Amino acid sequence: MRDRTPRRRRFDDDDDLPTPVPYEPDEPDDGPPTGDRWSTWAASAHGPDPVPTWVVTAEGAVDTELGVLKTGKEADVHLLERAVPGGPSCLLAAKRYRSPEHRAFHRDAAYLEGRRVRRSRETRAMARRTAFGRDLLAGRWAAAEFDALGTLHAAGVPVPYPVQLDGTELLLEFLGTADGVAAPRLAAQRPGPERLLDWWAQLTEALVGLARLGWTHGDLSPYNVLVDDGRLVLIDLPQVVDLVGNLHGEEILVRDVRRVAEWFTARGADVDAGALFRRLVAEAGLG
Repeated sequence: MRDRTPRRRRFDDDDDLPTPVPYEPDEPDDGPPTGDRWSTWAASAHGPDPVPTWVVTAEGAVDTELGVLKTGKEADVHLLERAVPGGPSCLLAAKRYRSPEHRAFHRDAAYLEGRRVRRSRETRAMARRTAFGRDLLAGRWAAAEFDALGTLHAAGVPVPYPVQLDGTELLLEFLGTADGVAAPRLAAQRPGPERLLDWWAQLTEALVGLARLGWTHGDLSPYNVLVDDGRLVLIDLPQVVDLVGNLHGEEILVRDVRRVAEWFTARGADVDAGALFRRLVAEAGLG
């Protein structure tokens, strides 16, 4: 007799189905005996030459997760150790841009002014924030930061060395102590008058280095500047702005300068934000 039990359609609610049994391959796992993964160096894009001697590039190196350094709307930063078992090791900051359902690239429109992709389908997808478009944006932010850091590092601007880029994961020089304590943000510091003036001079030279390339940070604040053993280092640069190609360029430059100048002024430093802005405009060839 023909079984007349109705078959379930694939559009039905499948919540009551039994939990699938996880697939277990016959072959043993080829992961490292310790740590979380093999080094991804060989399959990644690398930072500018010369690669610093502290970067571990051996194929047999293992990556081990050590914790979270920072969480954000667009990306999280993790502490990673890359080491050859029984050999050299280094600490890295692993910046991982979020998956499409958890990201919030809330500043895209102004910062992407002047940046275009060749395929109109990709441009439309990013503009409409489709899932495909959000994936493209994540990749573009990671690649943009990697490229910007490479250019800035080569030009002598104080930024972390970009070690490698693998998809939406960016591995950076870890700024902090050898035991994994991250360098503090400028916002958390309470320096005296002499140190304030020294840091203003350092920050000025860093911004001049950006301006000579025709750029401004785009989201500069005391929270995006680290103090690494007395040296100021700019971080979080996926949205670096082309002052010439971006119609909002000067407006964003004004905001960058104003934000950091207000922090210094609030702590008693006699700084001239207007003079710095005019210098940067001149260095960028806009004056």
